[in-house]
Amino acid sequence: MQTQLAESIRDTPQGQRADRILRSCVHCGFCNATCPTYQLLGDELDGPRGRIYLIKQMLEGGSVTHRTQLHLDRCLTCLNCQTTCPSGVEYGRLLDIGRNVLEKRVRRPRSERWVRTWLLGTLPYPKRFKTLLRIGQMLRSLLPSKLKRKIPAYISPKRAWPTHDHPRKMLILEGCVQPVLSPNINVAAAHVLDALGIATIRAPGAGCCGAISHHLADTSAALAFMKRNIDAWWPHIETGVEAILITASGCGAVVKEYAEHLKDEPLYAEKAARVSELTRDLSEVMLDEPLGDLIRPPLSRRVAFHAPCTLQHGQKLVGIVEKILTQAGFDLVPVTDAHLCCGSAGTYSILQQELSQRLLRNKLENLQRANPELIATANIGCQIHLQSGTERRVIHWIELLADQI
Repeated sequence: MQTQLAESIRDTPQGQRADRILRSCVHCGFCNATCPTYQLLGDELDGPRGRIYLIKQMLEGGSVTHRTQLHLDRCLTCLNCQTTCPSGVEYGRLLDIGRNVLEKRVRRPRSERWVRTWLLGTLPYPKRFKTLLRIGQMLRSLLPSKLKRKIPAYISPKRAWPTHDHPRKMLILEGCVQPVLSPNINVAAAHVLDALGIATIRAPGAGCCGAISHHLADTSAALAFMKRNIDAWWPHIETGVEAILITASGCGAVVKEYAEHLKDEPLYAEKAARVSELTRDLSEVMLDEPLGDLIRPPLSRRVAFHAPCTLQHGQKLVGIVEKILTQAGFDLVPVTDAHLCCGSAGTYSILQQELSQRLLRNKLENLQRANPELIATANIGCQIHLQSGTERRVIHWIELLADQI
């Protein structure tokens, strides 16, 4: 694709990256075939190729309007298109650049600004989020059923954090919404790893990975969260931890890209590269561990596994969790269109509710077609979103293993 970027951005790091990405696109349109929003809406501008043209037009100095904003907002950032693209177009990075430029050029309506400010000021901060969630949970029985489904029931911790020390040590990301919504996930991971002779370390001061701010185009806040995590983890990295363990695939996809996000920050570039190098999704760690003698076979439990987009398209980890669960004795049912997004996509289920609900209905129909006992997934956002649409239990896959130890 030929480009003539505007002088204001042409020679900036963002402009140079955007130019390189735009030039790699050959207009083939293969991306549209696997784009969830294009499949639903059939509009070229609601597919990756159309959005690339909109971003190109904007970066070349063309006019941009709320219509441009609408089409970029509708993108889930599922990165299915990157998996499909034969030319290796880094669409996700181009979209990040486009959204950041767009936020500066097109002022949102007051209602949209308020919602985004509320999300940015609440979700990344566990104490604030916990307070608001508990209020919602106390009032849950009084709410209409449609709204009630969006507020998950309170989950109490089933186990205490293991206290054994082991020569092998890994850091574990606490995160922001996950410890509030489902505190048992990290505890379950810690217990399974403890049984394998691995100690998990929680670093005081670490928190949100920066994903929420990043995807809402608040770059300065996202970078601040990333730097805070690096500062909290660095003393443990210097003492030789084996890995930085991530149990939420959405967080893992972002932490693995700290090196990219901070490469222009002289004080953090080298540390960020080391953090990205050490970061492992839980499934990557578990795949190499001897689970055979550790796990008691389950009683023929039929499980449908939902692979989050951030796991299969963001981190390119396909089939690993399924292999682990199958080896542990679970009966995994087939899932049609497993590559498609469930509609959660971070804050997408809040900001794009109509499209999100359509994707949710399609996903649950495919997950439940073979009548599984429960649904397992690898990301807290997907877990809560899926649970809002079904009476079947939705659980993080590591909890299944922890229950069989």
